[in-house]
Amino acid sequence: MRLLLILAVLALSGCATTYDLTLMPRDSGKVYSGTAESGARSEGSISITLEGKTYKGTWVETSPSHTSGFVTSLGFGRGWRHGGLGGMITMDNPQGSEAKALLSAPDGSGLRCDFKSGPTQRGGGVCRDDRGREYDVQIRPSTNVTQR
Repeated sequence: MRLLLILAVLALSGCATTYDLTLMPRDSGKVYSGTAESGARSEGSISITLEGKTYKGTWVETSPSHTSGFVTSLGFGRGWRHGGLGGMITMDNPQGSEAKALLSAPDGSGLRCDFKSGPTQRGGGVCRDDRGREYDVQIRPSTNVTQR
C-alpha cells in the first residue's frame, strides 16, 4: 500500500486512484472540498478549493504504512553449524502511513497539509493556510478512477 495523501493510498500499477477530500475550518461549520491522486509511486497531485480560491500542489509519503525486508538465519554451536534460507517479511506500521502536501494558489498564497491513513484507504489530517487558519480533513476513495 502506498500513501497519499495525503496522503495514505493504495497505488495500482498503471492507473491513478482519486480521493475525495472534505475540509472544515476549526472556526466555522462550512465545508470545502478537494481531490488527490495517487499513482504507482508514493506521491501525487492534490487540489483544494477554499472560498473560491483553488490551491494546487503535490503530496509525498513521509512514512509508509508498511515495510518489507529480507531475513535469514545462521547459528553456531559445539561442533555444528546451521544456516537457513532467507525470506521476505512485511511489517505493518501501527501508526499508519503519513504524507505531507504543499499547495499554492495563483495569487501566491499557500496551504500546507499533514495526512494520516490506515489500511482502509481512508484517513484524515489537518491543513493550515498562510493566515494560520486550520482545517480538519477527511479522506476517502472516490468512486471515479481515471487511467493514466
